[in-house]
Amino acid sequence: MPYNPRKAAQTIAYFAMREGGSINVLKAVKLVYLADRESLKLRGHTIQDEPRFSLPHGPVNSTTLDYLNGAYREGREDWQAFLSDRANHGVALSNAGLDVTDLDELSHRDIEILTDLWARLGAMNHFDLVDWTHDPENVPEWQDPNGSHSRIPLGRMMEAVGLESASIRAREAASLNEAHSILASL
Repeated sequence: MPYNPRKAAQTIAYFAMREGGSINVLKAVKLVYLADRESLKLRGHTIQDEPRFSLPHGPVNSTTLDYLNGAYREGREDWQAFLSDRANHGVALSNAGLDVTDLDELSHRDIEILTDLWARLGAMNHFDLVDWTHDPENVPEWQDPNGSHSRIPLGRMMEAVGLESASIRAREAASLNEAHSILASL
């Protein structure tokens, strides 16, 4: 499936709601990555469909980070329906009246995963989450990129969360994404 900026914005909006209306960007990107990881573990697929990378501060969903940094114009209106532009090191809800019922791109199960993740890790600040994601006991697929970046293949994530036949499943996911791309271009 192609990247869905509305769904990614809603995922961050969910965490911003829990944080009181705004959230540190570094904390947000860690939680988005960890939500995808948890979804992969529980359901065999991620919430967001996008490349993931090891960066010096831990793993990130790269397209979502680019949207947070204002790098994309396509889909910006979907993004801004839920989140304001980044200011300093944070991002806030675009409308203080937003609530979970407005998050129409997220399934009931997506919301359950986000809720469980928040219950476990939401009290951590962004630096605590960086340290937590650097611990190979917690996120073994992250590899120190020594000041640069390196891609985290889906198969490596699948292996890290304990999915059987991870390499086969990763190839199947890649084939499905390619088919979606071809159909979308018709």
